[in-house]
Amino acid sequence: MSEFHGSATRGAASRPDRTPPPPTRAKGLRHRLAELRGPDVPAKALDARALAALAANPGCARRAILDGAGVDKARLASALGAPSGFGQSQFALTRGNAFEARVKADGGAELLRLVHARLDPGAEPPAGAAVPDLTAHGPEGRTARTALALREATRAGGWTLLDHPMLALDVAGSPAFLEPDAVVVHPDGGWSVVEIKSFPMVDGAADPAKVGAAARQAAVYVLALEQVAARLDPVPEVRHQVLLVCPKDFSNLPAGRAVDVRKQRAVTARQLARLTRIEEIADTLPEGTCFAPDRPAEQLTAAVEAVPAAYAPECLSACELAFHCRERARAAGAVTRLGRPLRAELGGLATVAEVLSAARGASGDPADPAVAALRRAAALRAEALRTAAGQPAPLPADAPSAGAGEVGACP
Repeated sequence: MSEFHGSATRGAASRPDRTPPPPTRAKGLRHRLAELRGPDVPAKALDARALAALAANPGCARRAILDGAGVDKARLASALGAPSGFGQSQFALTRGNAFEARVKADGGAELLRLVHARLDPGAEPPAGAAVPDLTAHGPEGRTARTALALREATRAGGWTLLDHPMLALDVAGSPAFLEPDAVVVHPDGGWSVVEIKSFPMVDGAADPAKVGAAARQAAVYVLALEQVAARLDPVPEVRHQVLLVCPKDFSNLPAGRAVDVRKQRAVTARQLARLTRIEEIADTLPEGTCFAPDRPAEQLTAAVEAVPAAYAPECLSACELAFHCRERARAAGAVTRLGRPLRAELGGLATVAEVLSAARGASGDPADPAVAALRRAAALRAEALRTAAGQPAPLPADAPSAGAGEVGACP
């Protein structure tokens, strides 16, 4: 996606009893986002991986506006003095491209064999599958060409392999252009997403964290395919089982695994629907806000801090600005840096200082379950420290004292 399109202008003619908006606000959203990105700064495309990460943290307005404006977050992080190592190395990209080329060699014969074996063993084995040309001008043209190829393949029957099709997914009222590794049309007219990754599959199993990330990414493609399918009559089935293809046992031979993405698809659809609209975030920013990386660090810091963030440790593997946001979260003592599960357990306690104060009994409502749990934990810790230091722990008021008649007492 090069840009979000649309207009921030609402209503018809302005009413005389209302103060007209500033001139900048009257501009279309497209121009507003271009101003935020910086003059003559090209927009960075928003791919499926970024969408999956954005959907995983829908409360982060900072990422939403930066991705919506097409800001290059890697350059922005470097300009802020907190460069991130997020992303793949050139070696990993080269290895991944070589593996994908091997999987798709000979008209995708090996890829179609894996699709047949893992996703549709009851169908006729693929032989001489169609591989339509998806070349077109620009992302809009490629999207239209992909939709036409899908419609023709569905009506024709048989196996069809779409190599790097272009799909469009509506995100907050604007299109994001996505490019899956492959989409396969089955003889029964169903559509399947194929995700090719370079991490190994050892003894038929791969790293669960990497498989989960691939499933979330594939779920974005499934959602985009469903939007294409909804425009056809009859509506073809978009299968919720995708094919994950990885190297087998550290070799260059492909291995396939069926991954059910129904859960990831439902979560992604729900969270994308809940995303704050980009124009609403843009309207809250001060006039003159710009994220161009060639601006002074002080101005960039002020611009980034003008947008609230929702940092969590998971951001370190999903966002280029994670190091910057982590530093700010540490400086503010935010408990979000300790993880979302702990943040959920602490209720209204938002900072480490508030947590410690509640645990010591200096603040907080004793009826609050989080406060009560913290104070109980603090008492247990104090008792453990006294025991470790060789000091007797205080007995409850109703506990009997040791005496001659007590078992084990000294005469």
